[in-house]
Amino acid sequence: MQISLEGRKVAVAGGSRGIGRSIALAFAAEGSDVAICGRNEQSLSVADFELKQFGYAVFSMACDLGEARAPARFVAEAAGALDGIDVLVNNASGVGMMDDEIGWRASVNIDLMATVRATQAAIPFMEKAGGGVIINIASISGLMAVPRSLPYAALKAALINYTMGQGLALAPKRIRVNAIAPGSTEFPGGVWDDRKTSNPQLYQRTLNSIPWGRFGTPEEIANVALFIASELGSWVTGQTIVVDGGQSLV
Repeated sequence: MQISLEGRKVAVAGGSRGIGRSIALAFAAEGSDVAICGRNEQSLSVADFELKQFGYAVFSMACDLGEARAPARFVAEAAGALDGIDVLVNNASGVGMMDDEIGWRASVNIDLMATVRATQAAIPFMEKAGGGVIINIASISGLMAVPRSLPYAALKAALINYTMGQGLALAPKRIRVNAIAPGSTEFPGGVWDDRKTSNPQLYQRTLNSIPWGRFGTPEEIANVALFIASELGSWVTGQTIVVDGGQSLV
C-alpha cells in the first residue's frame, strides 16, 4: 500500500517556511490542493511559487495568526479557494523563549490559541466532508523540563494534551487529531541556523545530545505528516508522534 493524498484539500497554518513549508510541498507533491499562510510576505510568495509548480490548486494568504480573528479567516478563505478542507496542519509558533509577558503572550496566542481557533473553524468543513485530519506541530520540549524556554515548552505541553482531548472528542465525527513532536530541526533562517553563529556553544551542546548525530530536517517531519494524513494512519488519533533521532531519550 502506498500513501495516496491526491485530491485532498490541505490547509497549512504557518506554511511559508521551515517545517510548514516542507509539509505543504510534500502534500502538493502527492497531488493535494494546498493553502498556506504566513506573516512574511516575501517567504510566502516564494512558497506560493514553489507549490504552483506541482500543477494543483494553491491559495496563500498573509496574516498574523496571533490576531484573534486571523485563524478562522484563513481557514474560511482556504476552504473557499480549495472547495473544502480535508486536512488542517497547525504549524505556527510564537517561539516564546523568555519568561516574561512577551514570551508568554506569544506562546499563548500563537502556539495554543491559533491552533484552537483554526481547529474550531475547520471542524464544520470536515464534518461536511464526512471526516478529516488535524495535525498539530508540537515539540519534544512539551515532554520535558526546558528552563531556557519556559513559555514555549509549557504551551507545547498544552498542545499535546489538547490533541489527546480533541482526538477523543472528534472521533465520532470521523475527524482524527494527532500531533508531531519534532526534536531540534535545522533549516535556513530557522532557530538552529541562527544559533549556529549567535550561540555556537548551545548549538554544539544540542548537537552532541542527539544520538543520531545530526539535527533533523523539515522534510523528515513532513514525511510523518503525510503518513498521519493518509489512510495508512487511519487508526491513529489523539497521539503525539516524536520525530527526533532519539534526542528525547537521552
